[in-house]
Amino acid sequence: MKKLLLASTAVSLLAGAAMAQEDIKLGVSIGFTGPLESIAPAMSSAVDLAVAEANAAGFLGGSSVSVVTGDSTCIDAAAATATAERLISAEGVKGIIGGMCSGETIAQLQNVALPNGVVMISPSATSPALSTVEDNGLFFRTAPSDARQGEVMTEILTDRGFTTVAVTYTNNDYGKGLADSFAAAFTAAGGTVTINAPHDDGKADYSAEVASLASAGGEVLVIAGYIDQGGGGILRNAIDTAAFDIFEFPDGMVSVALEERFAGEITGSFGQNPSAQGDGRDAFIAMAEAAGFDGSEAFAAESYDAAALIILAMAAAGSSDPAVYKEHVMTVANAPGEPILPGEIAKALEIIAGGGDVDYVGASAVELIGPGESAGSYREVEFADGAMNVVNWR
Repeated sequence: MKKLLLASTAVSLLAGAAMAQEDIKLGVSIGFTGPLESIAPAMSSAVDLAVAEANAAGFLGGSSVSVVTGDSTCIDAAAATATAERLISAEGVKGIIGGMCSGETIAQLQNVALPNGVVMISPSATSPALSTVEDNGLFFRTAPSDARQGEVMTEILTDRGFTTVAVTYTNNDYGKGLADSFAAAFTAAGGTVTINAPHDDGKADYSAEVASLASAGGEVLVIAGYIDQGGGGILRNAIDTAAFDIFEFPDGMVSVALEERFAGEITGSFGQNPSAQGDGRDAFIAMAEAAGFDGSEAFAAESYDAAALIILAMAAAGSSDPAVYKEHVMTVANAPGEPILPGEIAKALEIIAGGGDVDYVGASAVELIGPGESAGSYREVEFADGAMNVVNWR
């Protein structure tokens, strides 16, 4: 699957050379407003970083890449659909980095991208439902499925000696998918889930929800929500009422915002979010710092990688046509080939132009499996001395 035949490589190269120069537009459809708005700027800046590399290197016979942004709101399916329609119909984008949250990603894919034949690569939508959604080979994600995150959460809790937990989840595709995956894994490992209850975003008061969770009991409260919305509200009330002492935070909660707002009050709590260690991550964080943003922010690395994969797939295909380059996304993402790290997009383009293969490792240790999603690597974080500290990788 990975290895291209020499003949087809030559055809792609000739197609690329014959292409008229064009401004290839990529759409970024993420929640610049909504429950994860605090992490959106770093995600968008990461896409810009990858695009700038491609433009500096030269791309598809002198073509350029530009970015068009749109606000998916993260949770409003109608707004996200309208954004995708604008990006595709009015702006003419050849691919979309997004969506951000799972429900609106499904809406954009099914309502707009699939009917129009446009590739989407989500850096942060994690619902297990996206593993089996009908996509005609157009949808990929650099974030892993929450089926994997549920297993990682179970490992973290059991390794720390906890056997009973209460769970609250944001009442949407992401929250329910993660809560169900975790409950199944934790129960199978011998743990007990005392309550598995949804909460709605946008409320001013979460005292009733926290009272129910406290009544059910548990050594740890798992908050599968959003830090800028109901998850943050649940946490604030649980701290103020001393309902729980220890919290477990999945990826929708783990961000700089969690550290800034709560780190001094949640000593001993812990969580995880998709991330990789090694040279790729280190290189990306250094590049991001030089560009003026925090590369360690949640899903920034995955956003850089999503943009890079589209760019390299286009180069391998010799075409910006999604119907053509979609067949090359898995090819450039996986071995065999020359490993490519952040800052090496120019190197990758040169290898591809010379008829060689690349294995894009990127900032998040990209390895796409099954239906085109990340195999999944997570960093484990813990709160102590008023700070969020990385303590392990899983």
